[in-house]
Amino acid sequence: MILRKTGLPSKCVNFHFFRNNAIKLFAFPSQSFLLLSSVEFYICGYMNRSFTQIILLGCIIIKLAALSSCANIIPPGGGPRDSLPPRLISAFPKDSAINVTAKNITLTFDEYVTLQGVQENLIVSPTLKNIPLVDYKLRNVTIKIKDSLEPNTTYSLDFGESVRDVNEGNIARGITYVFSTGNTIDYNTYSGKVLLAESGKTDSSLIVVLYKNLSDTAIAKLSPRYYTRINGKGEFMFHNLPAGNFAAYVVPGINNYRRRYDDSTQLFAFRNGPITIHTNTPRDTFFAYQEFKRVEKSVNNSSVKLLPGKEDKRLRYSIELDNGQQDILNNLSLTFTRKLAGFDSTGFTLYDTGYHKLSGYSFSLDTSKTKVMLKYKWKEATPFRLLIAKDAVSDSAGITLAKADTLRFFTKKESDYGSLRLRFTNLDLSKNPVLQFVQNDKLVESVPITDLLFTRKLFRSGAYELRILFDTNKNGTWDAGQFFGTKRQPEIVQLIPKQLNIKPNWDNEVTISL
Repeated sequence: MILRKTGLPSKCVNFHFFRNNAIKLFAFPSQSFLLLSSVEFYICGYMNRSFTQIILLGCIIIKLAALSSCANIIPPGGGPRDSLPPRLISAFPKDSAINVTAKNITLTFDEYVTLQGVQENLIVSPTLKNIPLVDYKLRNVTIKIKDSLEPNTTYSLDFGESVRDVNEGNIARGITYVFSTGNTIDYNTYSGKVLLAESGKTDSSLIVVLYKNLSDTAIAKLSPRYYTRINGKGEFMFHNLPAGNFAAYVVPGINNYRRRYDDSTQLFAFRNGPITIHTNTPRDTFFAYQEFKRVEKSVNNSSVKLLPGKEDKRLRYSIELDNGQQDILNNLSLTFTRKLAGFDSTGFTLYDTGYHKLSGYSFSLDTSKTKVMLKYKWKEATPFRLLIAKDAVSDSAGITLAKADTLRFFTKKESDYGSLRLRFTNLDLSKNPVLQFVQNDKLVESVPITDLLFTRKLFRSGAYELRILFDTNKNGTWDAGQFFGTKRQPEIVQLIPKQLNIKPNWDNEVTISL
């Protein structure tokens, strides 16, 4: 601050308080500045009175300057977030052009774009032997087709979810480019739905394929003429198809780059007879199945920690209880760590708490030879003891249990269960319906339905998914289909959308309309 005396009369002094003009005060991280102009004060009077006023005014100016420098500096806002996907504004050759001979295509969008997963997303119909070369720069996407184009053929390029804007990654869905090497564009469509036959659910990883070759072996040896994706609702839609007869199938789309069916453990579906494509092609429903299930190698999840290089040769088992209690509606199950070669049912004995031997029970070994099942008509809220002799079981090496064992457990109370009353409407009993109760994708019970009213006094509480199996051969279980040879479609399971929640100690009544 500079104090300067002006050339005014001696009794009237003009003092100028200057701050340097255009002083920049930087506040990081943004460098905003505050411009302070020179301030001029005119103070007239006697010097002994003016000096006090000068000091007071100087303090006020310093305070104002400090307040100005401490003000919050807010950078300008960047505007609302871009939520709009890129929009196709032009194409060369033009979209839906006819008599096209060029194999280089340029698509121009209204903003800068990028491509993600184009090899997995791009569908060229009809299929080509060589994958087109696709690139992008600024607002343009370029496609170079390596194959020779067929005459009088309508081609379509569906980009799926591969085209996105640069800044926010907004996906340009539904970008499909169409052209024809002939005089006309084909506009025929074919649509429908794909369901998993065993569960009634959908699988969006599957694809629908069409073959001009109607031979049964084409699906195993040749690539399809056309294919399309299945959405999350299980629906599919072909566009720009030529008129004619096609064989239609469903195969996996992931890790199946040839799009064929040459593995009977894969999901697969087929149509009974060819589909005739025309202007009003009817919708179809496919039911996908696995003819044979993959056998997964079991992993021993024993909690016993072994020293390196040591193998646990002891024969162990686990008991399946619900919070330490036995379900009064089911058998008691003992699961062993290895297959049993020796099994002596007399080595298992059931007692009450007073070690009085009970009667009316039986022990059996299941088909996997790893589970021993105890069947008994359980009483509620009752304690039991199960004695297992040391040599009651043995594995293929003759190893038995380390010692005799005694298991103590209680059964559940009836109040832990709820009563169930299901009333069905629009259910065709002539199709041999079987009601399936499913928890965590595991089938826990199947009940043949012979009446539109199903009742159960005691039912285990919890949340259940319900399905209806239409049991064609009346064997009580779902049967897969078979294409080669018999061309047998799988049995169909209908999923009931509403989940069943059974409350304990409660009368649960539900109406199910199919």
